[in-house]
Amino acid sequence: MIYRVIGVMSGSSMDGLDIAFVHLHWSAGKWGYTVISAETSGYSEDWARRLKGAGDLSAREYLLLHSAYGQYIGEEVNRFIKENDLDFKVQLVASHGHTVFHLPARGMTAQLGDGAAIAAATGLQVVTDLRSLDVALGGQGAPIVPIGEKLLFPGQHYFLNLGGIANISMVAGGNYTAFDVCPACGVLNLLAREKGAAYDDDGHRAASGKIIPTLLDDLNSLDYYGQPFPKSLANEFGLDQVYGMIKASGCNTEDGLCTYVEHISVQVARAIEEQRTTRGAGKEVSGGGEMLVTGGGAHNGFLIRRLREVMEPLGITVMVPDTGLVDYKEALIMALIGLLRMRQEENTLASVTGARRDSIGGALWNGTDA
Repeated sequence: MIYRVIGVMSGSSMDGLDIAFVHLHWSAGKWGYTVISAETSGYSEDWARRLKGAGDLSAREYLLLHSAYGQYIGEEVNRFIKENDLDFKVQLVASHGHTVFHLPARGMTAQLGDGAAIAAATGLQVVTDLRSLDVALGGQGAPIVPIGEKLLFPGQHYFLNLGGIANISMVAGGNYTAFDVCPACGVLNLLAREKGAAYDDDGHRAASGKIIPTLLDDLNSLDYYGQPFPKSLANEFGLDQVYGMIKASGCNTEDGLCTYVEHISVQVARAIEEQRTTRGAGKEVSGGGEMLVTGGGAHNGFLIRRLREVMEPLGITVMVPDTGLVDYKEALIMALIGLLRMRQEENTLASVTGARRDSIGGALWNGTDA
């Protein structure tokens, strides 16, 4: 059986709206996929400003933005459908929305992008609000992509997504461990903007800088890194605390970038080493193998080279897949998570989030006439 689904994702790096039309194949108890069309629709300056400032709005203004952003997503999906000749070919839209508040310890997470507005604009079935049930069940609500990694990439043992936040997934004995490692592209992009660039192209500026040992030590000593799994990060941790520490150090942009690339690499290696020893009660929970790296940071050649160097002693080979999977893996998995919700099948793993049980998360909106 083939399902035709659009997945929509807005990440914490706020570079734009990822939209992917995929065929999800269900056959003999296994899932497969084909990405048919995909694009990143860059945010205008106005939308980037509105999303960045969403957390400071009053309740009334926040809800108005929630509706407006849902309408915007619906209009972008309609444009995407028209430009790719997909009229009457899409069965479902699964939209992650844009995370503004993430406070799982207080039982709350919130993503902008009203599902009712998307459904009304597109006239399609829509699934949104993918994290809330897991949080209500005591989980972190993040990461949620491991269910897609488990079903779409069987046999792969390590996954690293380098988006605004770096998150990692590891497989041991059929069980998944996953958590947010550290801020990633969100901080790197803020530093690059000091030089008038949206990002550090291929890591050239970082490669021209030098590591500041005292800054690196301070970053590596942040309390979050000593917290036990499961755990997840809010965007503010990187945008405010971490970036603020780099600026307070007085270093130049190139040295800040170089030091932060080293920080990301060190924390990824630490995450793997700690999970190998502590989660297995002193025994390794997984050996070497390939680590599939996706997200915007996978285009940063300097970061990838440094990751390869720190992964080699751990017996792990860093693999960057084709550009389509690098850029649209999360949109692809959002499509699958939405489809699982429509099929009333579990789409969130408690072994990852720490919730009381696996769950079927997401709100289903019927925008069709039927």
